[in-house]
Amino acid sequence: MMGAMSARADAEPGSGIVRLDLVGTATFVVSAVVSAIVFTNAWRIVGAIIALILFAIGVATFLWSYWTAVQRSRTDNIAVAQLYFLSSGSTPRRVKLTMNLALLVQVIIGLGTAIARSTTDGRAGSTLAFGILVPMFGLGLNGLWCSKFGQFAPRRRPGDTDTTADTTDDTTADRHNSVDVHTSDDEMEQNSPHG
Repeated sequence: MMGAMSARADAEPGSGIVRLDLVGTATFVVSAVVSAIVFTNAWRIVGAIIALILFAIGVATFLWSYWTAVQRSRTDNIAVAQLYFLSSGSTPRRVKLTMNLALLVQVIIGLGTAIARSTTDGRAGSTLAFGILVPMFGLGLNGLWCSKFGQFAPRRRPGDTDTTADTTDDTTADRHNSVDVHTSDDEMEQNSPHG
């Protein structure tokens, strides 16, 4: 039974990204909770190091996902909420629930442990505050999954006809014909009318 579930998970696109998200979140939860309970110098350092590593991975995957999404946006209509919060049907329900739940756990544990231990040795501030950076890990992986495997509506180009409307009146057609549409194959030139 477990082998069948593992084989099914491996067959899904982006299953490695989902698995990394779950492993990273579990590692963070264990290190942050143990650090908050024990609160020895050694555990505070371990908690801070794990939080910073996950943050660094999150920043890298966020930038990677942004780059990939920008490339896809030439042909696909991608919204930021779809990309980083997996909304609007861009992502299968199971992946969306799993990854957004991991992100929510990262936020709750990061804030909870930082608030629970807001001082260190009587001084304001705590190494557990680094945990509030960890949700960047979840956002980066959400974006990476969606930018690589998400489903988006195609981008409409100037001059494309609306296939959803069966009829158009003459005033609508006149308005569309009177708009000065600048088209160019040069990427920089296509944005020149915008300033």
